Amino acid sequence: MTRLMNLEERHIFFRELKKNNPEPATELEYTSPFELLAAVLLSAQATDISVNKGTRRLFRVAHTPEQIYALGEEGLRPYIQHIGLYRTKAKHLIETCKILIEQHEGIVPSNREALEALPGVGRKTANVILNTIFGQPTMAVDTHIFRVSNRIGLAPGKDVMEVEQKLLKRIPAEFLVDAHHWLILLGRYTCKARSPSCATCIVEPVCQFPDKNFLTVV
Repeated sequence: MTRLMNLEERHIFFRELKKNNPEPATELEYTSPFELLAAVLLSAQATDISVNKGTRRLFRVAHTPEQIYALGEEGLRPYIQHIGLYRTKAKHLIETCKILIEQHEGIVPSNREALEALPGVGRKTANVILNTIFGQPTMAVDTHIFRVSNRIGLAPGKDVMEVEQKLLKRIPAEFLVDAHHWLILLGRYTCKARSPSCATCIVEPVCQFPDKNFLTVV
């Protein structure tokens, strides 16, 4: 059974991640709060690579709520049809643009309630926007963060909400704003689901994954 990291280990863990990547950022490409909102909405059950491929083309043509709303669902679909669930996402993005225009003067709101009221925007998406755009210490728990948190003894939990709440309590305050990005990148490139790269992991010394020594050898 994985042992929980103690406070000293958690400080070491995040100090090393910060030293390696002082200014972590999302890999989704955007130049405005709305562009990030649109990209995150499109990224559900899709890779950042596939989303960026679509938004590079889309944002050259339409990159505001008004412009994308003017495209309509049929006009939007060709830009995102390579992304999973693109029909549903097109519907949600157009509806979201309509609400932003009618209720928020085309501006992405900075509070959770208003964000989660947008079609296709759930708690995780709202957390990404609140953290990345507005600098709030939120934690958007995706599959990478859920896996890493349970595997290494950082903040184990049986569901994403439990992991989120534990992370907010167990991550030292000085690291909390950037922790979301560090953990995603760690899970995406090092602490991978099937073959974690323990031998090259910069935080391996404080990791509590019980099988890491075996994986390091093989």
